[in-house]
Amino acid sequence: MKSKAPSIISADVVLQGSVITDGEVQLDGTVEGDLRAGSLTIGEEASVEGEVIAENVIVRGRVKGSIRARQVQLAATARIEGDIVHSSLSMESGAFFDGHCRHSSDPVADSSSSGKSSKPASSPSASSAPASPKSDTGASSSSSSSTGSSSNPSLDLPKAKSSA
Repeated sequence: MKSKAPSIISADVVLQGSVITDGEVQLDGTVEGDLRAGSLTIGEEASVEGEVIAENVIVRGRVKGSIRARQVQLAATARIEGDIVHSSLSMESGAFFDGHCRHSSDPVADSSSSGKSSKPASSPSASSAPASPKSDTGASSSSSSSTGSSSNPSLDLPKAKSSA
């Protein structure tokens, strides 16, 4: 039988190594390693240095590493330094995010096929470029202007109208 109570990692705990569970985790301490859970809430004073993989992630604290989750919520106090692969992403005003975000229909399953690589989209960059503008990141707009003319014909139309 699975436990219905969440696992709580309190503020005075520092874990060095990976945490793996199918259940719910409330993190108020520090994890130096990868964290995989069914549902994860990272408290305001909590931090993770490693990859986060979960069905649902709420970030109020710090994450230095990639996040892969179906639903990602970044609170105003969140500080993310790494990439986010998601099905659904919401971000409150005041949240800090330094990285790339990419939509995926199944981000958790994508992680098992790509191993521990935090940049699975780097090899097929031309095929992921058309999806990038949906993520509303500044970096994707600069990459689409340099590679968009060859990989996505719809991006050529505005350029043709503005230059004519």
